[in-house]
Amino acid sequence: MTQEAGYTLGQLSEALGTTLDGDASRVVRGVAPLETAGPHEISFVTDARYRNAARTSRAGAFLAPPDVDGLPGPVLRSPSPRLTLIDLIALFHPPARPVPGIATSAVVAPDARVAPSASVGALAVIDAGAVVGEGVQIHPLVYVGPGAVIGDGSVLYPHVVVRDRVTLGRRVIVHPGAVIGADGFGYVRAGAAYRKLPQVGGVRVEDDVEIGANTTIDRGMLGDTVVRRGTKIDNLVQVAHNVEVGEDAILAAQVGIAGSSRVGRGAVLLGQVGVADHVTVGEGAVLGAQCGVAQDVPAGERLTGTWGRPMAQARRIWLAQADLPDLLRRVKTLERRLEELAARVGGEGSVK
Repeated sequence: MTQEAGYTLGQLSEALGTTLDGDASRVVRGVAPLETAGPHEISFVTDARYRNAARTSRAGAFLAPPDVDGLPGPVLRSPSPRLTLIDLIALFHPPARPVPGIATSAVVAPDARVAPSASVGALAVIDAGAVVGEGVQIHPLVYVGPGAVIGDGSVLYPHVVVRDRVTLGRRVIVHPGAVIGADGFGYVRAGAAYRKLPQVGGVRVEDDVEIGANTTIDRGMLGDTVVRRGTKIDNLVQVAHNVEVGEDAILAAQVGIAGSSRVGRGAVLLGQVGVADHVTVGEGAVLGAQCGVAQDVPAGERLTGTWGRPMAQARRIWLAQADLPDLLRRVKTLERRLEELAARVGGEGSVK
């Protein structure tokens, strides 16, 4: 059966390695959320929290974990439904593979090396001495600077800029508008003006990293800014000069990491986290949204809030803040009563 015609649930179960509760011959033609899925689509229940929504869904079938029952249709059972969902979506939406070759409007320097299996889109520029590996996809309007290296299987979407002295590993994905290798932000005051510190280092991005749209990763002043294997970076993130981000870290939207800081392996920095310069965030640490960090964070620590407090303490402070107006009224009332009492007993002055 072709993708356009859909798949039977039996075919999907075999392809995904799941067990099937229900009619193996039922055909589904797409994947959709619980709220919008119709009778010819399969939807998904990633955990028991969505059981009630699934029971009212019009979906023709479901992907669900073993402990979710009572669903109104056949069910593909998976112990890891989120992981299985990735493969399920890929069956219905296989990634497009551009035809290898260089567009006639692209500009490739004579001494650049572009692998035969790579594709270079319209109006892209590959500058002198750059290397583009096997199976790389360079989309239209991408710029790859002098001597830059793009590893096998990487994808650079439109308007990406990869400057000189930048190396991307294998299977790196860079989304539109990202800039890798811009100058770091470094100046020295000279009287009433500033002098720019030369930024002559590079950027090294290891294998299987993903970099979101309009993210910027600055070159080192001396030496490299480094993003290690498997790290995932969201949109609008700033990684400053000489930062090192460890393996499998997560940097969510609008994170800003100042110069020469270190983010440990497996650390998670949620939206709008700010890390000051020369700070180390330990392995496996979690920084909640809008957390500001100005000193080292131990491995495994979990902080949140503007001042980077432990999460449990921060939650208690947030809850207490709601009581502040009432507490202020009570304090003022108590002060007034103390003053009245002092006046009655002949105390000297009012009680402050």
